[in-house]
Amino acid sequence: MSRNDEVAARLEEFADLLEATGVEYKPTAYRRAAENVREHAAPIENLAGEGEDAVAEIDRVGDAIASKIVEYVDTGSIEELEELRSELPVDMAGLTAVEGVGPKTVGSLYEALGITTLDELEAAAEAGEIRDVSGFGAKTEENILDNIPFAREAKKRTRLGDARPVADAALAHLAELDVVESAEVCGSIRRWKDTIGDIDLLVAGDARAAIVEAFTDWSEADATIEAGTGKASVRASGTRVDLRIVDAAEFGAALQYFTGSRAHNVAVRNRAIDRGLKLNEYGLFDVSGVDDGDADDGDADDGDADQRAGEHVAGATEDGVYEALDMDPIPPELREDTGEVAAAAERNLPDLVGTDALRGDLHTHTDWSDGGFAIAEMIEAAIDRGYDVHAVTDHAAGPGIFGNTGLDEAEIAEQAEAVTAAIDQVPGAVAADEVGADDAESDAEIAVFHGIEANIDAAGAITTDDETLADLDIVVASPHSALGQDDEAATERLIHAVEHPHVDVLGHPTGRIINSRPGLSPDIEAVVEAAADAGTAIEVNANPARLDADGGAVRAAIDAGATIAVNTDAHAPRELEYARYGVHTARRGWAETADVLNARSPAEIRAFLDA
Repeated sequence: MSRNDEVAARLEEFADLLEATGVEYKPTAYRRAAENVREHAAPIENLAGEGEDAVAEIDRVGDAIASKIVEYVDTGSIEELEELRSELPVDMAGLTAVEGVGPKTVGSLYEALGITTLDELEAAAEAGEIRDVSGFGAKTEENILDNIPFAREAKKRTRLGDARPVADAALAHLAELDVVESAEVCGSIRRWKDTIGDIDLLVAGDARAAIVEAFTDWSEADATIEAGTGKASVRASGTRVDLRIVDAAEFGAALQYFTGSRAHNVAVRNRAIDRGLKLNEYGLFDVSGVDDGDADDGDADDGDADQRAGEHVAGATEDGVYEALDMDPIPPELREDTGEVAAAAERNLPDLVGTDALRGDLHTHTDWSDGGFAIAEMIEAAIDRGYDVHAVTDHAAGPGIFGNTGLDEAEIAEQAEAVTAAIDQVPGAVAADEVGADDAESDAEIAVFHGIEANIDAAGAITTDDETLADLDIVVASPHSALGQDDEAATERLIHAVEHPHVDVLGHPTGRIINSRPGLSPDIEAVVEAAADAGTAIEVNANPARLDADGGAVRAAIDAGATIAVNTDAHAPRELEYARYGVHTARRGWAETADVLNARSPAEIRAFLDA
């Protein structure tokens, strides 16, 4: 975690505690400041070293917050924050992980019942004590009790977006060591699952003691959990990171084995057995001349000598293992035993979309709604990424949009003029309606689409009027409210939305927040079939807190013939980097480049939207 992220986390905690104690306005100021500190290009510790005035130059960081930032960088704590923690000694993160429990609720329940932990919250709900607190009631108490198991389970796993940067940093550290021959992540994080347990790292090298020592000395490791001759574990940014060291000749087999999934490994191992071979973490072996007792099960719990029995056929590289089994190499994202083994054997695996295939982002926000940056700044950030397509889709006013951040019809019309002005301001930017049918020879650097993220109400209606929607280049419609409705109602709601003539993209279809709320649970097959028929794209929201639609929904959409849009929902330039999470989620759904709307040219995107 960078110091900018660290300071931003403290400011966000400050905001939560202020809100919980009933302070108005200030929490929003602290959250805005946290967002801009996190996004700021300069290291916060460098600015703090220059004094409060330098820190206060960060947008929306006033003098009072700047002084607290300098205090934290200099001393490691903020006196006022420590006072707030003493005043409200609660597990804020644990309690607010329960859907429907925000900082204000935490403050009210602490004041009334002294609740500080998830266990105490559950006990109070089970005892019927919450319903008697002013402003709550039996229904609220029931909802809290219903949502506690999800919050408790969520605490056991880490979001991919929180774990992957830690894994990347660990890999970068290992790659700098001369004694490391190869290094890669494995386990669920390599398959890009939306949550992971621990971070698993695999390294090839002979100097095991030196590798272990360098790993446990890693600057980002907060603590060493264990350190042996071929294994070690540390804790970094709250996540356990496990290292395993193997011989280079066995690295590929070990990588295949420890990447999983278990079901995939069983299917591949059975294919090996059918060919008189044995596959395990040590390699692929021809056991035709070996006694059955030493060769038939491939169980890694047997002795090493038994595991290595037979003629070594493959194991140095993962691709070599698959090729020796007469299969195409299988991308990690597909290894869930959902048909990938048969497809690999038939040489019929999909040519999965890559992050470099994306040509732009069709769902982003600016400071016109709840984003932190101007329209021109977001366009420039898209250009910096090499994009030739960018859509401005701020929130429309409607259910589920809190505060004053959503735009009404008049404000959407006003923003259209601001988008035109921003296009004129940014060299190389053109309006989407200037893109011709054949834009191959266009001198424009980026085509800018003006749209909106409209709201889908509980019945499936779009809450922005049709006349306004018709004037926009693109309409992303998303559910932001009534996210606890039953499955049948959710299905009908989303089908009604995708069939709306002005809706182009169904945004984050379930509305889930990973490890925070489960969101809707519609009949996804019915929804994507309706979307395919209506010519409405299904979004893979790449924000790592969402990853919605997930891989299973993506595959259902592709099977139905629907189009996918991999969007970041970026509220700041740095969040455009979330694209990789969306792409890998789409890959988990077997998506190819042709399936992805924003992997197409500006003219092709415009043709899809105008169809």
